Amino acid sequence: MHPYLIVAIGILTVLGLIIFLRINAFIALISAALVVSFLAPGPINEKVSRVAFAFGENAGKIGLVIGFAAVIGEAMMLSGAADRIVQAFLKLMGAERASLALMSSGFVLSVPVFFDTVFYLLVPLARSLYRTTRRNYLLYVCAIAAGGAITHTMVPPTPGPLYMAATLGVPIGLMMLIGLAVAAPAAMTALWVSKWMDLNVSIGTLPQFDDGEDAEAALAARQKEIMRIPLIEALLPVLLPVLLISGDTIVGALIPKPSATEKNLTVVVASQKDAARILKSTQENLPAETELIATLNRSLESVTLTLDEVQAQLDSERAAEPAYVATLRKVKPYSELLGNPSLALLVSMMIAVFTWVRLKAPDTKQFSTAVENALLSGGLVILITAAGGAFGAMLKATNMSDTIRESFQGSQATGFIALALGFGLAAILKVAQGSSTTAMITVSGMMAAMELTQEKLGFNPVYLCTAIGAGSLVGSWMNDSGFWIFARMSGLTEAEALKTWTPLLLILATVSLTVTVILATVMPLNSL
Repeated sequence: MHPYLIVAIGILTVLGLIIFLRINAFIALISAALVVSFLAPGPINEKVSRVAFAFGENAGKIGLVIGFAAVIGEAMMLSGAADRIVQAFLKLMGAERASLALMSSGFVLSVPVFFDTVFYLLVPLARSLYRTTRRNYLLYVCAIAAGGAITHTMVPPTPGPLYMAATLGVPIGLMMLIGLAVAAPAAMTALWVSKWMDLNVSIGTLPQFDDGEDAEAALAARQKEIMRIPLIEALLPVLLPVLLISGDTIVGALIPKPSATEKNLTVVVASQKDAARILKSTQENLPAETELIATLNRSLESVTLTLDEVQAQLDSERAAEPAYVATLRKVKPYSELLGNPSLALLVSMMIAVFTWVRLKAPDTKQFSTAVENALLSGGLVILITAAGGAFGAMLKATNMSDTIRESFQGSQATGFIALALGFGLAAILKVAQGSSTTAMITVSGMMAAMELTQEKLGFNPVYLCTAIGAGSLVGSWMNDSGFWIFARMSGLTEAEALKTWTPLLLILATVSLTVTVILATVMPLNSL
């Protein structure tokens, strides 16, 4: 069967199960992976096992990070650390720039905390500000939505960007840095559009407040309590993983790529190990074959001599390098350890939990219940993400890359076609089934199946990730849970949400794609 037809059947299976049968995304993606696996080439006895293997492989890549991130978000919410960050933005920027403060809060908090949770947290602040000013309510809620939605689709460890980075071979630290670089101008543009909407889009029902002075006093007391949390302690669970992971990426970028000598050394070392293994096996199993053993000994000595020569040449090259490179080579193993995403998120989780326990002193039952709830929500995300990975692996098994290889020859123009393709496919899937995360997972798996390497693209694959993330923002409407969260929590009607939320996300998507194309042109990052 033609690979394109198999891919089409797989996508239709996902969409049909989610849209028409209302099946959970995990079951839909696994079912589609099985369908594609049965249709794709391969031994019949491996049709099911390779799906399970791909599922486990992808769960191993992202499972710990998503689990830790879920607990971080829950602990920050319960401790008040998330509120403390919001209050810091409001204090820094002042009441006249409250919309910027709310957008910045959503932007930062959606990195470790799921978008719906961030919106639940910040909308009461928008209502409180409106209570004081009696204006700009739509601006406030749109600012929150813009900040939260853009990092949700661009910056790990949120599941979509995390999975895209793992699938397309992009270091998570680089995904964080470029994701932030793309997201920031998009969010600022969306904030300007939010101001225009606030002036030109009429809302039928604005929040009503009948709760009097008691509610105001309670809110003031809570804000006073929150301000007791040290800001650095509140920010640390968010900033630490970004600093550690991106720090390792920067160290790696400053070290020159392996030279031909270094690559030769790797080959010779492998050859020496193979020769030693063969010699040992021959001595044990064929001790009488003295001539063969002597020949193998000479081969091993020859390889060892070559190894010494290549090592000496490499040492000579290293001696000629600038002093800072030698220092970076010594630092690299430690930065790699500390910048491991699982370790960085684990340390951040411990800090977030420590802050929660120190401030709120939950008993054992409260503690275990909260952590279990966080892991339950994170577990579902892990299942969906790993199932998407299995689906992507089965798409790769169709040999689709061979079919399209001639169309992607590595020119810069071809790379931009890939950006447009990733953006367009993500937009179509988003409109069809509603979930940005599912769109990102599915499309990144498809693009990985095409084997679009950095050489073929003409720029780093991180830009393909941001293009797909941008596409997953297009066309949010009634089948998107984010649409209903925005409408219900803000008190807007469906028609009002369609006039505000939907075009706002389209602006985010368009600006993100534009920035992605610009960065891919002026800063292709081919050396990384």
